[in-house]
Amino acid sequence: MSGFHWDWAFAWSIVPDLAQGVVVTVIATAAGSALAFALGLAWTFVRIAQIRLVSPAVWLFVQFIRGTPLLIQLYFLFYVLPTWGLSVSGMATGIIGLGLFFSAYTAEIYRAGIEDLPAGQWEAALTLGLPVRRVWTGIILPQAMRAVLPMLGNIVVAMFKQTALLSTITVLELLAHGMAIGQMTYRFVEPLTLVGAFYFAVSYLAARALRSLETRDDVRA
Repeated sequence: MSGFHWDWAFAWSIVPDLAQGVVVTVIATAAGSALAFALGLAWTFVRIAQIRLVSPAVWLFVQFIRGTPLLIQLYFLFYVLPTWGLSVSGMATGIIGLGLFFSAYTAEIYRAGIEDLPAGQWEAALTLGLPVRRVWTGIILPQAMRAVLPMLGNIVVAMFKQTALLSTITVLELLAHGMAIGQMTYRFVEPLTLVGAFYFAVSYLAARALRSLETRDDVRA
């Protein structure tokens, strides 16, 4: 049985290829996060509005998304929808899948942040005659967003790590690049170790950046 052998020259030679995977992973995370934040806010508004039939349907949708694995949802979007005439690229499917999946979690985060605000603020704003839209955009949402910012940051980091699943639908993200290098060279130690290192490094830097943003926001508050 051969012992562990790390080839530094080989490791450095594959860094540029892995870096391409990092770029794809970051793009998927950024686009997926934007979609998740927007859709999550939409689901929250619909649920709070208590629209007959629509609000319960959104609640069921959110529970279904939260209750099924992301991998199955990606498979459904990529392999099943094309049979119905809805076909998009693997990258677009991945972004949509990540956005839908994590929107169910951001919706709950938004809802909790809004419900934690004192009811008196809403009542006082309406008493002053402020338009409902102004109350939401100028009073309710800014406070709720400040309160849930750490949890939204955790969503971004979690999504970044979950992008590894996009390799199953032909997206050449970070893990896919690492596996491809391993299969071509029959060396998996270096590429998979570097893949893990890249995931850790980017996640750590993102967490630090989000923490800095939270601290800055606390100072302004």
